[in-house]
Amino acid sequence: MFFTDRADAGRRLAAALRHLATEDPVVLGLPRGGVPVAFQVARELGAPLDVIVVRKLGVPYHRELGFGAIGEGGVRVISEDIVRQARITGADVAEVERTAREALGQQAHRLREGRPRVPLTGRTAIVVDDGIATGATAAAACEVVRAQGASRVVLAAPVAPPDAVAWLRTEADEVVCLSTPRAFRAVGEWYQDFSQTPDEEVVALLAEAARSPAPAPRTAGSAVEPDGGVEVAAEVEVEVEVDAGALRLAGDLALPRGPDGSGAVVMFAHGSGSSRRSPRNRAVAAALHRAGLGTLLFDLLTPAEESDRSNVFAVEPLAGRLSDATRWLRSSYAPASVGYFGASTGAAAALLAAADPEADIGAVVSRGGRPDLAGPRLGDVRAPTLLVVGGRDTTVLELNRQAQAELRCENRLDVVPGATHLFEEPGTLDEVAELARAWFTRHLNA
Repeated sequence: MFFTDRADAGRRLAAALRHLATEDPVVLGLPRGGVPVAFQVARELGAPLDVIVVRKLGVPYHRELGFGAIGEGGVRVISEDIVRQARITGADVAEVERTAREALGQQAHRLREGRPRVPLTGRTAIVVDDGIATGATAAAACEVVRAQGASRVVLAAPVAPPDAVAWLRTEADEVVCLSTPRAFRAVGEWYQDFSQTPDEEVVALLAEAARSPAPAPRTAGSAVEPDGGVEVAAEVEVEVEVDAGALRLAGDLALPRGPDGSGAVVMFAHGSGSSRRSPRNRAVAAALHRAGLGTLLFDLLTPAEESDRSNVFAVEPLAGRLSDATRWLRSSYAPASVGYFGASTGAAAALLAAADPEADIGAVVSRGGRPDLAGPRLGDVRAPTLLVVGGRDTTVLELNRQAQAELRCENRLDVVPGATHLFEEPGTLDEVAELARAWFTRHLNA
């Protein structure tokens, strides 16, 4: 599972935490990166927001090894076993703690701008971070909030390695993590935008939460479009194994939680040299989620096949896998309608799959695609098709114009001014996402 940014991660995490809205929770963000995630969670749950400022106490000659942690209000958690085994003297403990407590007090006062911390006594504390690597800081935070009087401690993060989550389940009463990928190296790999969160942003978010009274918590199964105030279906993405004929392909599925449990799902066919983790496709998928559409991003090639570059241009076998995956999706989840979003060579595979007389595809969008590779089958496509090309991607633009002339379905060619093939220029990918959202919303919901 990939996230556009911390705000996107927070909205998705909130959907998985709605069962806690009736427990009168307090949401606590770990500064700094955890606060933008926690802000979205607090807003969705109608809960107060605060920071949980924790300082690990490191062994003097081996700072990475913690022998305890401290928190506000004089909270002090010490592992006597580590102190004894590391042969730390009482003077060393006192000096490390003194330095840490001074830094902790300064940080807490700076971030809250002098406001008192939210009392935790007898309440459910939801500790939120933007991701977990080793889990050491998260575990220390859980100990601190429990010592501050929380009756129940829930740890929540968008992404973490499986072993860290397994350990943290022994530290918190409940752990909620949206994605636990086995191939985990760093939290930032799972975000399109993982830029540093400055203190000023944390201060502003805490101040905004303190000024605004907490709204009533939203009911499960609904979310709010950030800029439109329109209630749409919410989704939680899960890792799946897609049945594509004789193969099982790794995928990430997000289903809209409509009243009847069904809805429209857009399947992504990535281009050459890409995968389901493509940040560009992830950005488009996030926009579709906000419009209430489900998505399925999956790898069309196995890891072994990806090493042979000729496979990425074998559009007919890829189209066959896409068709097989579509049948699996329909038999397993019964979506109301299905659309295809194809990029580069994946667009040709999507059009070939849509050309099957039994495909029943509701709409197709091609981003910087190579529809020409679908050849004479273009005339068999019946699904409304949108071709989106960058204005500076002149060769592909001409190929799309030629392919458009072969289409017999409802179609449109939109050119994004100033964009090159990968839509890396500021604002151009946002325009692609908006065009795709409007096209799918119009045709899949019809």
